[in-house]
Amino acid sequence: MAVAIRLRREGTKNSPYYKIVVADQRRPRDGKFIEIIGTYDPKKEGENFTIQLDRADYWVGVGARPSQTVGSIMTKARKKLAA
Repeated sequence: MAVAIRLRREGTKNSPYYKIVVADQRRPRDGKFIEIIGTYDPKKEGENFTIQLDRADYWVGVGARPSQTVGSIMTKARKKLAA
């Protein structure tokens, strides 16, 4: 099973809100998922995400591939943690 860490769209029309989920790569974007590990709100200014880095690192360690957006969120979270 190919596992991906990606965004799942929620919210209403013109007001998107995303959850960062671990899901089978073959499933639809808003379909079944394995675990929710964070959130992302693109409409919010400043710090607009939360992520459980320990769970993300676990999933990457067992072979999950983060999407480009989730990868940049993980990088920002690590920088914030180090500061």
